[in-house]
Amino acid sequence: MTLSTTESGQNPASTGERPRVLSGMRPTGKLHLGNYMGALYNWVKLQHEYECYFFLADYHALTTDYADTSKIKENRSDVLLDFLAGGLDPKLCTIFAQSAVPAHFELHVLLSNITPLSWLERVPSYKDQQEQLREKDLATYGFLGYPLLQSADILLYKPKYVPVGQDQAAHVEITREIARRFNHIYGAREDQALGSAHSDKEKLAEELSSPASIILPEPDVLLTPSPKLPGLDGRKMSKSYGNTILLSEEEPVLRQKLKGMVTDPARVRRTDPGNPEVCPVFDLHKVFSSEEVKAEASEGCRTAGIGCIQCKGWLADAVVRELVPIQERRRYFEANPDEVASILQAGNARANERANQTLQEVRVAMGVD
Repeated sequence: MTLSTTESGQNPASTGERPRVLSGMRPTGKLHLGNYMGALYNWVKLQHEYECYFFLADYHALTTDYADTSKIKENRSDVLLDFLAGGLDPKLCTIFAQSAVPAHFELHVLLSNITPLSWLERVPSYKDQQEQLREKDLATYGFLGYPLLQSADILLYKPKYVPVGQDQAAHVEITREIARRFNHIYGAREDQALGSAHSDKEKLAEELSSPASIILPEPDVLLTPSPKLPGLDGRKMSKSYGNTILLSEEEPVLRQKLKGMVTDPARVRRTDPGNPEVCPVFDLHKVFSSEEVKAEASEGCRTAGIGCIQCKGWLADAVVRELVPIQERRRYFEANPDEVASILQAGNARANERANQTLQEVRVAMGVD
């Protein structure tokens, strides 16, 4: 089994005319089922249809965890292993680290000069996360400005699509607004730069009338399925709540965790009928179990024909089946660190090449080249 790139170092996925897709994930520790179903599962499918760039957003981890950076390197390694274990194939997509591509940070600085402060303050997650993470001092520019760094991450690669769930669409919209504002301010300057470089007036007119005269194309949202995936306590599965099931969870630990998962509060006794539609355990059945098991679990719950422990056991069986191949791949990559390092190195090189092209165009347009 090998997932290395071709000997030439080229990414086969970058050839042809497939639309480009860009997305990333903050490395805050090993991935859990919510990360998998909310993003990684969809990315694995997208790599077969699009030219995909997926990155480890390690500098974004600093926005909330700047006071303790001791785990960032370890977390980055864990998330990279989970990317590969989950099915991302470097033969089909480019996997890279944000910190290895300096163009992200230069474009962030350049864009900061044209981005109104009010645009950043109105990002929905800005006040929400401040409320949820009260124990941390988030009155920093890094936290306020992370949507702008996120926009730089995206615009550098000129993707056609950014895959997100419905609740994340607002983050792409600010990127579109920033691109629109940049093109409005600097588009004419790029036209002048092109004019000085061409003596053929007809060729120049053709270039200026083409879509290529747009320096930073506005990316479109690619809405991807994001099933409801509650954590062990019934709230959204999240590391900050401590209610997760990791992709790398050992089977005995996984089964023990699921035994303690909250259920329909109406089922106080074994003989009490329940409502599967309000039960977090059944929400997971909807994602991982077969139609037959879902039907049996639903009927058994409504009629009190089965107890919650049996229902959770069926769920554990389904989750274990889903995770077995993922964990097998993870063990392979853990045993082959040189191959993992090679994959990331090749991805970093491809990402730098693509990002530097865009950055050079931005420098020329802004007159700072």
